[in-house]
Amino acid sequence: MTASYIETENNQNSANSRYIMTLGSHCSLQVLKGAKDEGFETLLICEEKRLSLYKRFKFIDKLIVLDNFQNLLDGDFQKKLVDEYNPILIPHGTLISSIPMDDLEKIKIPIFGNKWILRWESDRSLKQRLMNESLLPAPQQILSKNDIDGLCIVKLHGAAGGKGYFLVTDKKSFEEQSQKLVEDGIIDSENQLFIQKYANGVPVYLQFFYSPIENELELLGIDRRYETDIDAIGRIPAKIQMSSDLQPSYTVIGNIPIVLRESLLPEVYSMGERFVSAASKLVPPGIPGPFCIEGVYDNNANFISFEFSARIVAGTNLYVSGSPYSDLLYNTPVSMGRRIAMEVKKAINLSKLGLILT
Repeated sequence: MTASYIETENNQNSANSRYIMTLGSHCSLQVLKGAKDEGFETLLICEEKRLSLYKRFKFIDKLIVLDNFQNLLDGDFQKKLVDEYNPILIPHGTLISSIPMDDLEKIKIPIFGNKWILRWESDRSLKQRLMNESLLPAPQQILSKNDIDGLCIVKLHGAAGGKGYFLVTDKKSFEEQSQKLVEDGIIDSENQLFIQKYANGVPVYLQFFYSPIENELELLGIDRRYETDIDAIGRIPAKIQMSSDLQPSYTVIGNIPIVLRESLLPEVYSMGERFVSAASKLVPPGIPGPFCIEGVYDNNANFISFEFSARIVAGTNLYVSGSPYSDLLYNTPVSMGRRIAMEVKKAINLSKLGLILT
């Protein structure tokens, strides 16, 4: 394995000797900007195809270019990183989608948060178990294609950004669309798909941060995703929709900020607290750091949860300068990336890194 090392021109002595490290994708700019704002050195693992992008940003102190992210699994490379940079790896969706879970759990670099709970995010059955333990209202899971009766959504396992999701109304439509995924090489068989009753409502993504040091839950932001082609179909007249063979996709292309009615916030915090408690019980050490509860509000303003993410989500990129909710907690702009760095700094100062790293 070969790796190219690039040092940017802005290196100055930082307040902390540890590097905050992440993969060049997803929300890496926010993570490293937040780390630099808190006085950390920053390290980005980057693929060649995106080098020209990341070289633009002066808050990235070290850039290491790999042929692909799989090379991060090389034991000698990990040892070199630990010896030279003493890094803390911030996981995000690209790490989960790029590296098999068995390999991710064996990485020797300290990971911020609970790396064991990432398996529960990636496995739909484990995910449903944790959501049930959290008493999150969820759509009905359909265990067999033979039981599909009415509108359902079919999903892939893992962090795919909505790619490969599709709607069905019966067994036949499930078989037709799952076969297309097999032919396109996205899945090996229909047994890899997860079927769920479709929950109708406004999509809402609740961005939380839990501090085990302070034993406190924070709501730092809320967003919704803009998904193609499902969000674009509304621009097509109904008559043309009905006469065409449109198969909507749910691939995420961006995020939109949302501020909830204040009367909904008590239940938002309650759901977050139940999730923290359930995660601590089922997957020790629980959920230190960022997580997201994802669902829809129906026409009665009831929340139906269909997903969770057990790490920072890309929707937090909306709030690099803080959100309406972080502004209620802090007198300085705090992104989720910066909040992570704040927790790391506090853990270092209090000698409590063991509470936030695995």
